[in-house]
Amino acid sequence: MKVSAILTLIAGLVLGFFIGQATRTTAPSSPTTAQRPGTPPARQRPPADATVYRLPVEDSPIRGPADALVTLVEFSDYQCPFCRQAHATVTQVEKKYAGKVRLVMKQFPLTSLHPQAMGAAKAAVAAGMQGRYWEMHDRLFASPQLDPDTLEHYAREIGLDVDRWKHDQADAKVAAIIQRDMDLATNVNVSGTPAFFVNGRRLPGGAAPLDAFSSLIDEELAKAEAMVRGGVPASQVYAKIQEKSVASAVPPPVVKKVDTPADSPSFGPAMAKVTIVEWSDFQCPYCARAAPMVEQIRQTYPKEVRFVFRHYPLPMHPDAPMAARAGVAAQAQGKFWQMHDWMYQHQRELNRDPLEKAEARVQADAQAAQTVGVSATPTFFVNGREHVGGWASFDSLKAEIDKEITRADKLLSSGVKPADLYGRLVADSAGPSGARN
Repeated sequence: MKVSAILTLIAGLVLGFFIGQATRTTAPSSPTTAQRPGTPPARQRPPADATVYRLPVEDSPIRGPADALVTLVEFSDYQCPFCRQAHATVTQVEKKYAGKVRLVMKQFPLTSLHPQAMGAAKAAVAAGMQGRYWEMHDRLFASPQLDPDTLEHYAREIGLDVDRWKHDQADAKVAAIIQRDMDLATNVNVSGTPAFFVNGRRLPGGAAPLDAFSSLIDEELAKAEAMVRGGVPASQVYAKIQEKSVASAVPPPVVKKVDTPADSPSFGPAMAKVTIVEWSDFQCPYCARAAPMVEQIRQTYPKEVRFVFRHYPLPMHPDAPMAARAGVAAQAQGKFWQMHDWMYQHQRELNRDPLEKAEARVQADAQAAQTVGVSATPTFFVNGREHVGGWASFDSLKAEIDKEITRADKLLSSGVKPADLYGRLVADSAGPSGARN
């Protein structure tokens, strides 16, 4: 719908707004690894975590000798500018520690931020099926151009059977490899790229400088050399270290009773198998990045998912309360989702002209957000379960939705009435103690 049409529809409820004043907030670049959106960077680099995480390397692309004493695992996104920056540093690491370090690549395309990342990941994995992963890997990081024609040019340049390469990209095996890596990233609490692990230990800071890599590598190299002197074969050092690894760094989410007011904007069946509640802020740049996922959910799960939007304008965004009122005003004429999309696409055109209505709705949503512990936006609850890092990718959210659909199907087949489904799903997840079962 055109902007003029939307403005006409809500003219009776909204006092002049969107007159052309730019907001003071602009969307920042992609966040680095493990940094919550909106969190200011630390002044000093934090010390390396002593925890050793379980990171299988079998069936992943590996460069370096099998008996290298240090294994460097990288989770990366080929469209991420920080990953491209880190690639240059990793190349220095490989030269400095030649014969002592092997590099293992894991795919983690952040599709909601980088629309060409998934295609690039598939291109690399498919090249690996012809033994040319690393050649494709290096070319993908050498240039920001990742459109299909450029990827095909790279494929021809490195000598691939292009027809086979194209066929392999569509193979379910390629998608499964990428999803496996993304699931592993979630298990070890990776929410951004790049992320590095040295013999299973997390390297702080994402795209860290060479001296940060060297510090942790030297520490782990000394330990590995001691293991070899103690009788552990060099080729078994990583496996021996992994024996005492931690499988997951992600605490189980707390399940909370999340209300879904009848007058909140929503789409999807009232008795859907999965209910997602989002608290959001129309001036928040990260919420704008998450907004396309809402439409993906609508298109992917037209019958299985009910999506409920709740307002939570943050104090740091002075124009957010006005925008929230505009959303409620548009909802009164049945046009909330059109206004939702328009405001996220035109954040720089919001201004602070007041609206006369909708204050109660916005305040109620904000109070409810605080009740269930929402402290940042966007925050999603899937059948009451807070989705950690939900802003990062549609794929991680989709995996959770699919799991909940399976749970819902079991309850429905056991005789639970559709009208009781949401309450039962939340209650079963929470259990007697309120923790996830």
